[in-house]
Amino acid sequence: MSTLTRDQVVALRIRAQQLDREPVDRPPTDAAIFDLGVQETGRDGASWALVNRGVPLGSQDELYECPDVVLVWTLRGAPHFYRRAEIVDVLAATSPYSDGDAAKRLIGAATPLEQAGIGPREGLGVVARELRTVVDRPRAKGEVSTRLSERLDDAYLRDCRRCDASHVWELPFRYGALYAGLELVPGTSPPILRRIPGWPRRTAGPVADPSEAPEHLRPIRACLQFLGPLTQQQVAGFLDAAVADVKEHWPVDAIEVVVDGKRSSMLGDPDPADPARDLVRLLGPFDLLLQCRDRQLLVPDKARHKALWPSIGRPGAVLVGTDLVGTWRPRASGAKLNLRLELWDSVSKAVRARIEIEAERLAAHRGLALSGVTGESC
Repeated sequence: MSTLTRDQVVALRIRAQQLDREPVDRPPTDAAIFDLGVQETGRDGASWALVNRGVPLGSQDELYECPDVVLVWTLRGAPHFYRRAEIVDVLAATSPYSDGDAAKRLIGAATPLEQAGIGPREGLGVVARELRTVVDRPRAKGEVSTRLSERLDDAYLRDCRRCDASHVWELPFRYGALYAGLELVPGTSPPILRRIPGWPRRTAGPVADPSEAPEHLRPIRACLQFLGPLTQQQVAGFLDAAVADVKEHWPVDAIEVVVDGKRSSMLGDPDPADPARDLVRLLGPFDLLLQCRDRQLLVPDKARHKALWPSIGRPGAVLVGTDLVGTWRPRASGAKLNLRLELWDSVSKAVRARIEIEAERLAAHRGLALSGVTGESC
């Protein structure tokens, strides 16, 4: 059984996620992380994550206007981009394995359903069927929620003190949208939902057996592929899934390795990757590399976790080699962009110059000119 160091694990993730790729002419859907979905959260979301993986997107709008991708709510109820050609298979792959799994994903929304004798997966089907009827044309989320709430029984609703009304629970709404064949219009806030063109005739709701989905889209496998080595508990935490279902559907070809004295699992070659010492990236706040639940491995100094993963207003992270050396925040003013750094570790002049090059790429991606990179080591 192989034993891997922290640097080797991070290097494996960097290689699997293609963060070490240089930009060349390639379609947006070429990026491997589409298998798990590219999270679209915040101004520097999916498009910047793809740029950091060698996809030459000139702007966020290039991704939004690409006909080969689709934006939907999936894992953790967050919006993710996928390859449009695979979206029906994505629905299957991201469906809950059991009522227990669905209840774990729905959090509090599962309790009133179960009290009413409605299984969580059955409830998701009901929400999806009503959503399909309500969204007969592009509609804003608030309008959809209002119309949907009028069509559902009390078990599907919660009291909202802020507006003194009853609304459908948020997570069944979000998960139910894809089960209804609905996508999000990229760049809209509040989100606009519309029907996915060419959606097949099917019963609205999750599939009965997610394990029938193509292997590369199954989230458990994709987690191990892009974020491994991981434990079953860490995979369940990333997916908001039930640990029992993760254990039951654990890949038979997963390889055990030892990390920090503990057994973890991964897919593929367990031989350590060569750490990319000269790599410099400005990772967006919700970049996949930052999403794993083993934060102690990614950032060994726990005192830095609050700065990198605050409950509100996450910054981006500065990646140098296999180390996260600090955070960054953008400040836009007119046609200019300033990048504010907070570095935890000292960096060489060469690395500082590389950070400024990445900052210029970020500014250009936003259609702005870089006015400067400010900030000192903490």
